[in-house]
Amino acid sequence: MPSDRSSREKFFSSKRDRELLGQLRLDDVPRHVAIIMDGNGRWAAKRGLPRAAGHRAGVKAVRETLSAAIELGIDYLTVYSFSSENWRRPADEVNTLMGLFVEVLARELDSLQRLGIRVRVIGREDDVPSETMNAFRRTEMQTAGNGSLTFVVALNYGGRLEITDAVRGVVGEVMRGTLDPDAIDETTLTEHLYTAGIPDPDLLIRTSGEMRVSNFLLWQIAYSELWVTAILWPDFSRHDLLRAVIDYQRRDRRFGGTR
Repeated sequence: MPSDRSSREKFFSSKRDRELLGQLRLDDVPRHVAIIMDGNGRWAAKRGLPRAAGHRAGVKAVRETLSAAIELGIDYLTVYSFSSENWRRPADEVNTLMGLFVEVLARELDSLQRLGIRVRVIGREDDVPSETMNAFRRTEMQTAGNGSLTFVVALNYGGRLEITDAVRGVVGEVMRGTLDPDAIDETTLTEHLYTAGIPDPDLLIRTSGEMRVSNFLLWQIAYSELWVTAILWPDFSRHDLLRAVIDYQRRDRRFGGTR
């Protein structure tokens, strides 16, 4: 549920925010928003800073986006934090990221609890350092009772890997005799995805202006609305999320149907 009007107006307090807020339809807010957070490295390079500085700056954008999502009444926010292909990056950058996850989870726990945010991590645990994975699992357990918003973090995630793992799970059930092959349908595969129990995204946002989905939620975004902005992730603000939601509400979602 969205926050009350006074809370929203206090949060979206700038003149440009208020102008957009007047166009918001609370009965048509996307239930699930997914974000490809792109541009941390370019943000840092533009300022002559190391890439790690861009990743740290991106944490602020995550924090603000979570708060804005709650104010708007979004139920699920999924972010692409580290892909299964990101292991190809320089080792020092990967190590910095893995350490940053641990640091941020510890620092932000009180805020997550105060805001009522539940954390859920999806992806393959393989290759993720135990310290990082344990930090996520602890946070999942500590926030399990929260209900304002579910924050889904895609870690060591790849859309093709997810579908492969889902197929492997289905095949395993067939071989064990617990699943009739003739009974397999789209729902069967959906229930074996990492995101089982989570509704498909209504809106997919990509920052930095790149026009691709980068192996993110390939099954789930079949009918998601796409919103791409040239803004680099560390500069993404509450205003930008509000703009994306307003644009989403202006579209006619037909799911393959005709007028």
